[in-house]
Amino acid sequence: MKKHVLLPLLLVLVTSVLSSCGFNMFPLSDDVKLGSQLDAEIRSNPREYPILNNAEVTNYVQNMANDILQSPQVKYRGRFAYKVAVINDDKTANAFCTPGGYIYVYTGLMKMLDNEASLAGVMGHEIAHAEMRHGTQKMTKAYGLQTMLEIVLGNNPGRTTQMAANLFSGQALLAYSRDNETESDSLSFAYLKTTKWFPGGAKFFFKKLQDGRGTSVVDRMLSTHPLPADRVTNFDRMIQNSGLKPPTEQNLFAKNYQEFKRKL
Repeated sequence: MKKHVLLPLLLVLVTSVLSSCGFNMFPLSDDVKLGSQLDAEIRSNPREYPILNNAEVTNYVQNMANDILQSPQVKYRGRFAYKVAVINDDKTANAFCTPGGYIYVYTGLMKMLDNEASLAGVMGHEIAHAEMRHGTQKMTKAYGLQTMLEIVLGNNPGRTTQMAANLFSGQALLAYSRDNETESDSLSFAYLKTTKWFPGGAKFFFKKLQDGRGTSVVDRMLSTHPLPADRVTNFDRMIQNSGLKPPTEQNLFAKNYQEFKRKL
């Protein structure tokens, strides 16, 4: 086989193997830079991302994130921004996190939930995506080793932001693999074990999604974030293996949360 044919095939093969192992061509500093740039892009597009201008609501969610970030398993606290914004869209039950830890939570998701532990579980899940650098891992896999090498070696540094923006605009940057989602679920559970909230809080969110199938607010989220049937089962398994007692008001904080929802 000729060299000009063999080399691209080898690059594809190497990229596939490395990506399956979680390989990431980007340095940590690029996660930080990309997150800041994507945050600026999101905030400059209020039609698609109407940021809620309510300091009390934003601080409530930010303080929740801050508590979760105290988990000893969080590696990039102090390096990633971990800044929360609330998107004023009741028709979308979603949350996402960019590389570098910019977290966005939709009012539609918050209004759908019944207790703080559920929201804390979602927040832990999004923090885990940033911690495991799933966004830049996905970029490495999507664009291939040759393109990544050109960027990292400085031959085409301007392409990094454009590629991230292209993936983000189609939500592809945030459409993670099943392994990524399972990993983030497990880390969310681990993070919450060091907090006041029931560690299996995200389970209640997934139950809500299951029960809400067929409604526009849920189907819009599931169109880009498929819900594997066994995610609730996985949480039940983690709860059982950890020997946790059934949740109570003391770690669900349903009353506090219902009071909070009146401010949305």
